[in-house]
Amino acid sequence: MTFWEIIQRLLLAVFMSGAIGFDREFKSRPAGIRTHILVCVGATVIALLQTEIYLQTITKIAENQELATVLRVDQTRLIAQVVSGIGFLGAGTIIVTKRAVAGLTTAASLWTVACLGLAVGMGYYQLALIGFVIIQGTLSLLTKVITVPSIKNLEVKYVHRVETKEFISEYFKQKKVEVNDINVSVEIQDSRRIYTNVYTIEIPKNFNVHELIEDLSGHENMIQIRLIDL
Repeated sequence: MTFWEIIQRLLLAVFMSGAIGFDREFKSRPAGIRTHILVCVGATVIALLQTEIYLQTITKIAENQELATVLRVDQTRLIAQVVSGIGFLGAGTIIVTKRAVAGLTTAASLWTVACLGLAVGMGYYQLALIGFVIIQGTLSLLTKVITVPSIKNLEVKYVHRVETKEFISEYFKQKKVEVNDINVSVEIQDSRRIYTNVYTIEIPKNFNVHELIEDLSGHENMIQIRLIDL
């Protein structure tokens, strides 16, 4: 490969990974532009190195035929190490809490930019560009085209059943929160009735569940509000 061909491949890797990294950084994800560029450029360098080793081996065999039975080159050896090794870097962006797992998309984007880097480094420009368009579209446009409903289980403890229940129902109606199911229970504490409603609700696309909890907790009859797993 010529010097300019190597520069061309590296610059293409920087452009594609930078665009994907911009989307992650814009959304305040753990890995941003620099991380994605470094991962992609690193993968491209490995692919370029593997390609150079392969080409040099072929050249030596062409110049000296008796080396054909001695020299062996596997183009997938270094590439395989990159694909598996990026998994450890991606794992560092995943945050597991008691209620949720965050960072999976960023981990996946790091893995895919590494794959793009390998494709660019090996000279498969069509494959790399098509992959780039699909990855960028998935990160930036898919959520605007496909709306996946957010369903939560909300536990609400309160007193004064009729008054508070009407307040909750009216609030859900105003915010366009759909109630798919309700489980109701009651217990006696200190000579007063404590009602517990577990709502299975569908949150509207542009509405934050934490805002919902904050709004409901402002009512004087509320004792406890929390998200639960059923």
